[in-house]
Amino acid sequence: MRVIAGQAKGRRLATPPGRHVRPTGDRVREALFNMLEAHLGGLDGLRVADLACGSGALGIEALSRGAERCAFVDTSPLSLRTARANLSAVGLAPTSATFVKDDLLRWAGRQEPGTLDLVLADPPYAWDGWAGLLSALSGVAGAVAAESDREVATAGGWASLRNRRHGSTVVTVFVADRDSES
Repeated sequence: MRVIAGQAKGRRLATPPGRHVRPTGDRVREALFNMLEAHLGGLDGLRVADLACGSGALGIEALSRGAERCAFVDTSPLSLRTARANLSAVGLAPTSATFVKDDLLRWAGRQEPGTLDLVLADPPYAWDGWAGLLSALSGVAGAVAAESDREVATAGGWASLRNRRHGSTVVTVFVADRDSES
């Protein structure tokens, strides 16, 4: 696994040992970030969160492509150590990242409105908390990229921008539904 683009392009990323982490493959990550960059006009200066971060590959990709900051959130200390080590190994500034040991729903529920531009969420495929996560992030983030083994249904406050299947992975990009905020 490697960083696809940006200042850390081509650098290799480690994954936590064991079977509890399913890193996003290079091709899926490339397709996801192409979709995001097309919609967002690039990632320069964005405030990002990588929820259920595992190896940190999604957040590191965002930072490599110009995101200003990324919060890496996971319940596993091993995953957080791996993400921190990967950030260092690819030469990205440690000051651009925070590492938080927490449940992604609990963490999302504590965020202030408008604090995030983009949330990258890749929980275990069996996870079924999407409606709660999207609800917690409504008003907090401008876009959410959801990675799952099935289509993720839209929720109040969000419009589905794109939905693409890549083998057993389904990537859905949600954008804040400004019409529902009026």
